Parts: sequence; C-alpha cells; structure tokens
Amino acid sequence: MDIKNNTANIVSVSRIFVAFVAIGLLFVHTTNAYIWSVILTAIAFAMDGVDGYIARKYNQSSEWGSVLDIMGDRIVEASYWIVFAVMGWLNILFPIICVARAFTTDGIRSVALSKGMTAFGDKSMQSTAWGKFICGSKFMRISYAVAKVAAFVLLIVAYIPNMNPNSCGIIRVIAEILAWAAIIFCVVRAIPVVAESGKLFNDGKQA
Repeated sequence: MDIKNNTANIVSVSRIFVAFVAIGLLFVHTTNAYIWSVILTAIAFAMDGVDGYIARKYNQSSEWGSVLDIMGDRIVEASYWIVFAVMGWLNILFPIICVARAFTTDGIRSVALSKGMTAFGDKSMQSTAWGKFICGSKFMRISYAVAKVAAFVLLIVAYIPNMNPNSCGIIRVIAEILAWAAIIFCVVRAIPVVAESGKLFNDGKQA
C-alpha cells in the first residue's frame, strides 16, 4: 500500500484502535486509567477531523476513503454507547438507537454507492436543500460531533475513581443531557437519508 497517498485512510482506521484502547482503560478502575481514557477519547474524535483535513489538503478524497470514514465513525460511536450502557452509565436505548440507525442509513447508502453516489460531497445522494443541510452542512455535523464528544468525555470524567461526589453528580447530569442531544442529532440526521431513498429503488420504473 502507498502510505504517502493513503495517509487519510490510515488515520481513519487508526482512530478505531485509539478508541478501543480508551474504552479498554475504562475497565481498569484507577484514576490514571480514566484520565488516559479521557485523553485518548478526545484524540480519537479529533482524528476524525484530521483525516478529512488531510484528504482535502492532499487530494486523497475517494469513495473508499468515504466508506472508511463512515465505518470508523460507526464502530467508534457504537462501541462507546454500548460500553456506557454495559457499565450502567446510560440507558440501553442509546446503543440500540445508534446501532439501528447505523444499519438503516448505511444499508441505504450502500445502494447509493453502487449507483455512484456518496454520503457527502459533490456526489451526495441527498438532492434536496434540507437534506443536504441536515446531513452534510458544517453546522449540523459540527453540532452533532461536539455534543457527542462532550457527552463521552464528560461521562468518563464523571466516573473517575476518587473524584468529589458532588462534582461528579453535576458533571454526570450535564453529560446525560449532552448524550440525549447527541442521540437526537443521530436520529434527525438519518431522516433525510430515509426520506430520499425512494429514488434509489425507482430506476427504470415508469410513473
């Protein structure tokens, strides 16, 4: 593999393993482990922006890169939701909604990809203005990312061993509010994908 021309893809895949290490540290119930988990979680999500920057700056954008980016997003996000639910920090509905949404949108997008369309960019499957805004606009993508990252980081901080109980309680409430905001964003951003999917299955059909 040409490493120089696949830097963005390497970053996309590497962030999965960074997230896995961060998640694994949550099962080591020490203060240092949780602090490192917070740091690595922040790095893993920062890498999501880095791979896109590299792809644009060095002209490494491709359909394969788009697939890897989305795959990394799904694996990392679902892993955190599942582990938080397993640890009793969040309701089981969070990972269920996340995984159901991922299967739905990615199934539809796989059909779009086979027809030469991508999730974002110039070849986006979204053809309406509202669909492009909800799925691809910087405002929606950044808002979703910020809510999600802040929720994940604060949830870990709230359960750091030996932290002040009062402070942890406040942080936990803020984290849960952000978690709800993130999962709502997750669902809302799937609506245009489902709503505009009909055209993918109507090729060749006469009205």
